[in-house]
Amino acid sequence: MIFLRTATAAGVALALAPVLATPAWAQRHDHDADANDTSFSVGDIVVTARDMARSTSNIVTSIDRLGGDVAQRQSVDNTWELFARLPGVSLTDFNQGTTSGRFSIRGFNGEGEINAVKLLIDGVPSNANDGGMPFIDAVMPLDIAQVELVRGTADPRYGLHAIAGSADIATRIGGNYLDARGLGGAFGTAEGQLSAGVETGRLSQNYFVGYRHSDGFRDHAGLDRVSLAGKWFYDWGAVRLGGIARYAQVEAQEPGYLTDADAYADRRRSYPVSATDGGRRQMSQYSLHLDADLTDTLALSAKGYANGLHDDRFVRFSATVAQQRRLAREDQYGALATLHYHPRVAFLHRLMLEVGGDVQVQDNESLRWLTASRIIISQTRDQAFGLTVAGGYAQAVIEPTAWLSITPGWRFDTVSGSLRNRLNGQRYPINDYGTISQPKLSVAITPVAGVTAYGNYGRTFQIGVGAGAYKVPPRTTDLAPSINEGWEAGVKLARGRWLEARVALWEQTASGEIKRRLNDPSGDSDNLGATRRRGLDVQVSVTPVKGVNLWGAYSYQRARIVTPDPATPSQAGNWIDHVPQNLFSGGVDVVPVERWRVSLWGNGQSSYELTPANTLPRYGAYLVVAGEVAWRVLPRLEVAAQLKNIGNRRYEYVWYDGTQVLHSPADSRALYGSVRLTL
Repeated sequence: MIFLRTATAAGVALALAPVLATPAWAQRHDHDADANDTSFSVGDIVVTARDMARSTSNIVTSIDRLGGDVAQRQSVDNTWELFARLPGVSLTDFNQGTTSGRFSIRGFNGEGEINAVKLLIDGVPSNANDGGMPFIDAVMPLDIAQVELVRGTADPRYGLHAIAGSADIATRIGGNYLDARGLGGAFGTAEGQLSAGVETGRLSQNYFVGYRHSDGFRDHAGLDRVSLAGKWFYDWGAVRLGGIARYAQVEAQEPGYLTDADAYADRRRSYPVSATDGGRRQMSQYSLHLDADLTDTLALSAKGYANGLHDDRFVRFSATVAQQRRLAREDQYGALATLHYHPRVAFLHRLMLEVGGDVQVQDNESLRWLTASRIIISQTRDQAFGLTVAGGYAQAVIEPTAWLSITPGWRFDTVSGSLRNRLNGQRYPINDYGTISQPKLSVAITPVAGVTAYGNYGRTFQIGVGAGAYKVPPRTTDLAPSINEGWEAGVKLARGRWLEARVALWEQTASGEIKRRLNDPSGDSDNLGATRRRGLDVQVSVTPVKGVNLWGAYSYQRARIVTPDPATPSQAGNWIDHVPQNLFSGGVDVVPVERWRVSLWGNGQSSYELTPANTLPRYGAYLVVAGEVAWRVLPRLEVAAQLKNIGNRRYEYVWYDGTQVLHSPADSRALYGSVRLTL
C-alpha cells in the first residue's frame, strides 16, 4: 500500500478499497513506478497493485486524483460537481433538472452532448451514446473511494469518447465498516446516505443507499434522487471474482432560462412557460469483475457489463418555441479484457507488456414529440439505432534504467451499426469509418529523485453521435472519423510529503471536429471544422507544517477553429464557444487542534464566447469560494458546517438560442450542516 498524502482525519481508511495480496513483481512495480510518477492528488489516496491491467501506473501523462475523504464530505446536487476540486476542469452548469451539467478538460466544453471525456464507474464504460454522462447520477459522494482523471491523447486503454482523456470513479469495495451521513440546509435540502461493508473470510459485501431532496435555489427547481448499490467479491488469493449492481432514479423540475433583461433583476424567477418542464431519469448498471494472477509475471483483468438508461424529459426553452417531450432509451452491453505481462529481462531495469481489447454494443432509441403542458401534439422523431465499437491495444513500458521509461503503444478501433427511422420506415447504414489507427508514445526521465520530466504523443478519435454516425439523407457519402492528435510536455516535482507540483504544456488538434448533436428532429450533429487547442497547466500542493496543506492550480487554454466547416467560412481563426481561457482553483486545509478540521477552497474561470461566430458579448466569468468547519464530537461522530458561495457572487451559465441570450443563474450563498457516524 502506498499513501500519496498523509491522512488528516480519522476514519479515512473506511473510504478506501482493501489491500489485497499481490505477488512480489507487482509490489516491486509499484515501488519502481513511483520514480516516474506524473500524477497529482487532492486528498488521501491509497494505491494497491492488485489490478495492474489497465492501471494508470502504466500511463505517462497528467493524471489527477481526488481522494474519497474529500469527495465523501461534499454537499452536491450532482456528482459531476465534485470535479470542481480537481485542477484545470471546466464546469458547465445548465441547472436544468436532470440535465444538470457536465465537466470538461483540455479546451473542450460541456455544450450539447460532446465533452470529450470517457467516463467509467468502477472501470465500466458509462457514457451515453452522445458522449454525455447521465450515469454519473447513479453515484453519490459517500460511496466514492477515489476519482481519477487522465488527461490527453497518450492513453491507449480506451477508444470511444476518450477524445481528451478519461475519468474513472472508483466506489468503496471491501472493508468492515458502517458509515452514515445526514445533511440539511439551504433551499430545503435534506439528504441521507448510508454505506456499509462486511468481510467474512474471503467474501466481501458492500451496500449503499442514498436519498437527496432539494427545492432548488430557483423557483420550479425541485429535485429528488435515490441511489442504491450492492457489491459482492470473493477472493481466492490469486483470483478475485465479483459483481456490482447499481440503480438510481432522479426526478426533477426545470426552471428554464431567463432573458438578458431578467437575469439580474430576479435570479430565482422561473417563467410560466416552464411550469410543466422537468423529467425523470432512471439508470441501472450491472457488471462482473475478474482479476487473476495467472503466474508471478502474468495478470488478467476482465469485466462484463450491462447498462440501462431511460431518460424522459419535457422542455421548453423560451416562449417562442413549443414544448418538447424528449425520450431516450439506451441499452448498453460490453466486455473488457487485458493481459499484463511482467517478464524478467537481465539487461533491462523493468519491462511490462500489456494487451487488451473491448467491445461496446448499444441498442438505442431517440424519440421526440411536440407537446403543450405535457400533452402530446405530434411526433417529430422516432429513431432506433444500433452501434458496436470494438477495439484493441498493445503497449509496453520499457525501462533501460531506473531513471528512464519509454512507453510505446498502439490502439485500433472499428465501428458498425445501422439506424432505422420508424417514421418513414427507412434503414440507413453507419458511415464506413474503417479501421481507426491510434499510435501512442510516452517518455519519462527522472534525473534526480523527486523530479520527473515527461512527454507524450498520441491520437484519439471522434465519430458522429445520434443520426450523425449514419448515412442519413441528404448525406450519401461516408464521413471519416475526426482524428485528434496531441502532445504534452511536463515536469513533476515531489519533495517528501511536504511538496508536490506539476507544470505541463500541451496541444491537441482535430480534423473535422463534431460540435454537438442538433436539437432539430433529424438527430444529426453539426461540424465545427478543424480545430487547435493549446494550453498550460500549473499545479502545486504544499504542507509547510503538520496539519496545514495549501494547494492551487492555474490553467491557460486556447481553443480556436483552424479550418471551419465550408458552410461557415467566416469562422476561421475564431474562438470555440463556451471555452474559458483561464481556469483557476485553490484552497487550504487546516487541522488546528485534535478533532477539528477547517477547509477553505475556491475555483473560477474567465469569460467565454457564446457562439463560434464570436459576434456576441462574452459571459461566464466567475470566482466562488466555499468553506467547511468540522468537529469530531466523539471518535466516530463528526458534525460539520459547509458554506458555499461565501461571497454570494452572482454567476450563471449563458447560451444563445439563435434569437436571444439566455441565462441559468447558479446558486446564491448556501449553508449546510451535516452529521456523520462511522463504525
